[in-house]
Amino acid sequence: MISNDINVRPDGMIEEIHSTLDALIKSEKPDSLVLLGDIKSGIDSISKIEWQMVPMFFEIGKKINTIVVPGNHDGNLSRLVPDYITMTGPSGLVIGDTLLTHGHVMPSENFSHVNRIVMGHLHPVYFQEGSVLDGQRLWVSIKTAKKNIFPSTNGELEIIIVPSFNKYLYATHKHYHKKSISPIYDRVKDHYSAKIVTLDGSIIGDESVTSEIL
Repeated sequence: MISNDINVRPDGMIEEIHSTLDALIKSEKPDSLVLLGDIKSGIDSISKIEWQMVPMFFEIGKKINTIVVPGNHDGNLSRLVPDYITMTGPSGLVIGDTLLTHGHVMPSENFSHVNRIVMGHLHPVYFQEGSVLDGQRLWVSIKTAKKNIFPSTNGELEIIIVPSFNKYLYATHKHYHKKSISPIYDRVKDHYSAKIVTLDGSIIGDESVTSEIL
């Protein structure tokens, strides 16, 4: 039993995730794989199944340089991270003009030069009973004034909120979907424009519906 009343064999789920990642790596040929947190479920503790599954998942790091940005559910994750995996601090890391972070902590002014934040944490999912999209994971692209996040800086900032990579999490009934709180989103939620995008790239909404999925 993994989550939300869905029964999945742990090794089967890891094999499926590895297969999907392998296909992406082969097609896109990235230099590195950056994981934006919530690798595990327990906030402070490590469950018996996590002792088994998380090291199994990190086998992907033998195929590609892998970097982990810890999230709020990743307490004690370092005990499960093998030597060949790089782990950053919770603030995240900057590549070019982009900050990659989990999203549960507010970025400092030290990152004010970035033009884009890519974050997880909020796990956007579309919920509308009777819709063919009900329970589907989504991408959210937000445009906002940079000063909303970095008060001393002018210009525009893009915030990309990525969906959960694990399709078995956060994607059943709305009753089970507990919304997370992000200080980043809280700072911009009344001052932004947005595009809501499905996994296949279809735009299905704008800022008028973000309150229903975040």
